[in-house]
This record gives sequence, structure tokens and C-alpha cells, in this order.
Amino acid sequence: MNLDEKTVKENVIYNGRIISLSNDTVELPNGKNASREVVKHPGGVGIVALTEKGEVLLVNQFRYPYKAQILEIPAGKLTPGEDPLECGKRELREETGAAAEEYTSLGRLFPSPGYTNEIIYMYLAKNLSYGEMQLDDDEFLDVIKMPLKEAIDMVMSGELVDSKTQIALLKTWYLLNP
Repeated sequence: MNLDEKTVKENVIYNGRIISLSNDTVELPNGKNASREVVKHPGGVGIVALTEKGEVLLVNQFRYPYKAQILEIPAGKLTPGEDPLECGKRELREETGAAAEEYTSLGRLFPSPGYTNEIIYMYLAKNLSYGEMQLDDDEFLDVIKMPLKEAIDMVMSGELVDSKTQIALLKTWYLLNP
């Protein structure tokens, strides 16, 4: 069965700095039309930075939509056309001051395919060296180092709630503990 939907009309409602919102008309597989609200986002990258002692670097920052501090892997937004690995290297350096000699792809994540086209690319970074953090002017965070096993336990207990962090940490654990 063909399940594809065809865009009949794209109606951009909002075009912001990070996202745009459209209310599109699509043709369904049965030939009828329907409405689809879509949040367009350029995508992002998350990095599991693993120390030689088996610790991960996490960042604690206030996330305005949830009005709460959230513990996450270092991550950031892609610029259009940017290579995801290069974005990840940049964000790791900016948010933690760290750089890595070795990167392994952990795949990609579609955080909420029902309403957004965002794709998050994930990497494992090893053989770290450290320099100065280079935070954006509107970015405030604390870097926290913890054993990977402790971070996995926090994922499983529900303490680490960010989806990219959960998936990237679990994939890292799986790769290191076959």
C-alpha cells in the first residue's frame, strides 16, 4: 500500500531564527485532502564525550520551554548545509572546552516525527583533550562529569529526561558492553 502524502500547498505561518511553522494541505493516499502542522528545524548534533576513566561530560542548563534545568549531553543546532560531525566538534568545544581525537557515529534520531522535521545526529567522542569553553552570549551552563554507568542508571530511573541524551547514552553503553 502506498502511504505517501503529497504536499498540495505550503502555508508558512511563522518564520523565526530557529524554527518555522507551516500549516500545509496534503493529499492523502485515498485522494482526500488533510491539514498538517509542521515545525521545521535545521537539525542538531549531540555528543557523548567519554573520558579515559569512563566518565561522560554532561551539561546542566535551564531550558525555557520546561522552566527547568535539564542535564544533557553537549549539543547544538546545525546551520543549513553544515556537516553534522563538524557541528558536533564545534559544540563540544564551545560547551565543554573539550576536543576529541576519535569520533564514532551513533546514528540519527527523529525526536518527534508527528510534527517536526528535526533530525539529531549523535556521536561518541573519545581521547579527549581540554581547553577553554566558548559559550554563546545567551548560553549559561555547568559541565558535570560522571561515570557512564551512573548516567545510564539516571536514564533508567527517569532522572535524565532529554531524548537525545537517553538514546546516545544507551547506544554508547551498548557499543561498549556488547
